Amino acid sequence: MHVVKYSGPFGFIKPWTAVRDGETFSQQFLTPSIIKGIELKLFPELLDGGISDNNIQKIIRHRLSYNAISSQQEQIHPKAFTVKRNIASRSKSILKRGVLINPILHLAFENSSDAKKASEQHICLCRNEDILLPNKDVQELSENEFNMIDGFELIFAVGNDSFMVGFNRFNNAEPMYGKIEIHGNPTRNEIVE
Repeated sequence: MHVVKYSGPFGFIKPWTAVRDGETFSQQFLTPSIIKGIELKLFPELLDGGISDNNIQKIIRHRLSYNAISSQQEQIHPKAFTVKRNIASRSKSILKRGVLINPILHLAFENSSDAKKASEQHICLCRNEDILLPNKDVQELSENEFNMIDGFELIFAVGNDSFMVGFNRFNNAEPMYGKIEIHGNPTRNEIVE
């Protein structure tokens, strides 16, 4: 497999429970719809047929690690309006969410041309302002070597050991399932260069 390493000072992963929870941290894993969104950013030609093909086509594995999670406050507005005396207004709430400090994301591709194209572009985990930049050097690793990379990886599967991880915005909001694998020390202590 051909692996591209991305890093940045911080990265936001939207927790799918955020609408219901008063306080929540970001999950430590990337859902299938997040990986699909990254794939579509890197390979916009996959949009030629629309987003009806919701399968992940080019990214075959991923691994995410970080130094810490910083709790951040965010002001949100519910969808509903209230009307009093012919004035429409929306209430406001404060939600705490986690931001990953110094995230490193490894993306694995089957062929070198896809990895090379990915290594020439930035990505965002979930928000456009949280940019991760690529290391220009593409690594060629065996599956065993990739498994030695520290980090969290969600294996996209349905079964007895899987759990619901959200609703897929690319597939009619169908539930997404996976099982989390933790490799090595996914919360690193070293400073990212």
